Amino acid sequence: MLAGESLPMDLILPQTTSAIRLSRILAAAALAGTMTITTLPNPASAATNGFHAPTRTFAGAFLAANAARDRYDFTAAARFFDEALRFDPGNQGLRRDLMIALVTDGQIEAAVPHGEALKDDTGAARLARLLLGVDAVRESRYLDANALLSSGASNDLETLMSGIMRAWALHGSGDTEGALALIDALDGPDWYALFASYHGALIADAAGMNEVAEARYAAGVGDQAGGSASPLTYLRLAEANARFLARNGKLAEARAAIARGLEIAPNNPDMLAVAETIDTPAGSRSIIATPQRGAAEILLNLGSAINRDGAEDFAALYLELGRALWPNNAQILFELGGIAEALGQTDKAIRYYAAVPSDSPLAHISALQRGLALSDLDRNDEAKAQLRALIDADPNDFRGYLALGGVHSSLKEFDEAADVYAAAIEQLDLDEPRFWQVHYRLGIAYERTDRWPEAERVFKHTLTLVPDQPDVLNYLGYSWIDMNMNLDEGIDMIRTAVAQRPRDGYIVDSLGWAYYRLGEFEKAVEQLETATELRPRDMIINDHLGDAYWRVGRQLEATYQWSRALAMEGEEEDLAEIRQKLADANAGREPMIATSRIDNGAAEQASGTASGNDG
Repeated sequence: MLAGESLPMDLILPQTTSAIRLSRILAAAALAGTMTITTLPNPASAATNGFHAPTRTFAGAFLAANAARDRYDFTAAARFFDEALRFDPGNQGLRRDLMIALVTDGQIEAAVPHGEALKDDTGAARLARLLLGVDAVRESRYLDANALLSSGASNDLETLMSGIMRAWALHGSGDTEGALALIDALDGPDWYALFASYHGALIADAAGMNEVAEARYAAGVGDQAGGSASPLTYLRLAEANARFLARNGKLAEARAAIARGLEIAPNNPDMLAVAETIDTPAGSRSIIATPQRGAAEILLNLGSAINRDGAEDFAALYLELGRALWPNNAQILFELGGIAEALGQTDKAIRYYAAVPSDSPLAHISALQRGLALSDLDRNDEAKAQLRALIDADPNDFRGYLALGGVHSSLKEFDEAADVYAAAIEQLDLDEPRFWQVHYRLGIAYERTDRWPEAERVFKHTLTLVPDQPDVLNYLGYSWIDMNMNLDEGIDMIRTAVAQRPRDGYIVDSLGWAYYRLGEFEKAVEQLETATELRPRDMIINDHLGDAYWRVGRQLEATYQWSRALAMEGEEEDLAEIRQKLADANAGREPMIATSRIDNGAAEQASGTASGNDG
């Protein structure tokens, strides 16, 4: 099956297996360290504390707060938790929930008094002390920060975060040697090494300890495993190292450090910008030289690392704490914008993207994301106008074409999308692997507008740029299989794609459907059952499984799958076909299920098209 379109994040960062694995470990630590359940107050105590809300009951405020939190509207959640807390001021669970909502919403100053009230509470002390420690660093109260952050951490994530923040506080208080010793004493899993090398180098760099800084930068840059696990942190390390080397007269080595970063993320805006300016004073200056920025950096490093797998709200909490320390940090604002989009808070995402400083390398891509967010709000004319203006302002940035083409595609304006992608290929020299997305999207637009020979030609060309790219292999292989052509070659492509992404429900569905088309129905059922587990709410995948069940004689299960599919979102034409199959099956008639190569005439069709369709 074929997945939908969006502006891909690998235009900025690679999505490596190690990075996904680390993010899951850190996300689990974040979730484990903060989850408790708010206790309901005693109704009698709420009634006798002397406060009566003018318009709401406690139950109304409490339920509204939880409903707002469930939809990730932390502004409303904070307001309602505050109102509920007025009924029961002694309820520490409510106060904790209010504190978390305020921090996640970026209302740090409003959260601090609640942190003070909770700093000795068993269920909330660690988070409260983190908040108060951040506030102390922000106000340059470094000894207070060190004391607040010294309380026992409950997991590896907290140990690393508090340890490095304490090191920055010690450096701020004048004890740089103690700061470096604290970092060196951090004892944890292998993935600690990259963060320890990076922040140790930054602290030594800020203190003018050039030999120590150079050695620590080198250790971090040499940590390829750490770079694969946390690519954003590695890229920021590479940039800081390049700036350090350039400031110290080692320009060739600085350029080599940048080249290593660009090998990991060839389209990363920050790395491309520093490559252009590294030989200038602005390009070589240190940008993380204060305890405030250093503490913000570790919050960014770890917040971005856990930003997936259901931990987006915790990632936002860490990033908002970082923003309190470094308000105009473009990467933090950009990450928060992406989280807000992922959580369905599109208006908030637009505000974050708009706040990215105009002189930041991320400003242009933030404007592109803002245009896409406008489209998510169905403000499509505004979105297209903004994205067109961005293309006109910088016609050599291929991401603008991807964004505008994506909006047209989301509106099923595939002719317009094809024109945009074709213009990009005509305007720019895009025959490099890093531009494969433009070619791929052009192929999709051609396929959706029934220009299959052109689509097939573009997909094949894309595979010359990225021979094993699973999305392209899946799209071309699936298209062939769905048209009952080139079945053997198509299934080989999809097997290659599945080997790379075995947890991708769309690609696993393609493999199941390939087996179906080949007449290997038991294998089809096995793969399609897996696909429905991975994508249980997808109408097409459930429909495919229904057809496969019918083929192997599991007719009751087939009708169940078709019934499930009808309850899901899909194209009306597809839903009508499913309704007809279900009606026929219930009436005792043979339903019109999808054909396979073993059906009468299908083998001849497959043979003919396979020999005559080499693109």
